[in-house]
Amino acid sequence: MLLEHKYGENIHILNSPFISHILTTFSSDAVQQPQLTAQLKTIYEHMMSVVLSQELATKTAQTQTRMAALHPDSPLSSVVFDSSQKVVSVDIARAGMIPSQLCYEILNLTLPPKNVRQDHIWAARKTNELNQVIGTEFDGSKIGGPVDDAVVFLPDPMGATGGTLKNIIQYYEENVEGTAKSYVGLHLIVTPEFLKTIKDIPKLKIYTCRVDRGLSPKNLLNTIPGTHWDEERGINENGYIVPGAGGVGELLNNAYV
Repeated sequence: MLLEHKYGENIHILNSPFISHILTTFSSDAVQQPQLTAQLKTIYEHMMSVVLSQELATKTAQTQTRMAALHPDSPLSSVVFDSSQKVVSVDIARAGMIPSQLCYEILNLTLPPKNVRQDHIWAARKTNELNQVIGTEFDGSKIGGPVDDAVVFLPDPMGATGGTLKNIIQYYEENVEGTAKSYVGLHLIVTPEFLKTIKDIPKLKIYTCRVDRGLSPKNLLNTIPGTHWDEERGINENGYIVPGAGGVGELLNNAYV
């Protein structure tokens, strides 16, 4: 189920009471390890079932089941993923490490491992002396090869300003050999500002569980998301999402730096 909105056709907001429930407890100030990581994994597992069904190519296969010995003329006809396609999961350290590993493992269950890869990028928001976001700082990367005709998954829990995701896609386009088939962002929470930053990036689709616009005028909160996009706000002066979840990278790693 997807939520109605007016942000554009490449934005997909999941409308699942189950995910909403888990994400609500994930966002609360009472949550701690190991519950936090378990909740993160649960949400991403459910997200991947939706996203892969939408973004990977499928075909019809004929398969002999364990009943074939008795009924050889009645094979199973079912829809499966096309095993020839290539995929990459990008670990955006540090909040994206666990989501990317989980996505990588699920992709290995659905496609031949030879067509599945995980890349690693160390990137974080760059701030000034007032703790305001002024860009993205790259500290290194480990890219496993070309991305020709591959679907590149970018699982990063929090989409606040959109600057990091935009710069990472630009990095792939300019520095990594080959041309990706598409880019797919997977996020727990994003803001209207995030969506505005990334809306014109070619070949990018966004899947998210929630759009937070808690700093918008109160009368807008009952309207269909995106109706008054220019007036919607979801990030504060320091680039954090409101109501958001707060410090996901810190909590996941139990490292408050």
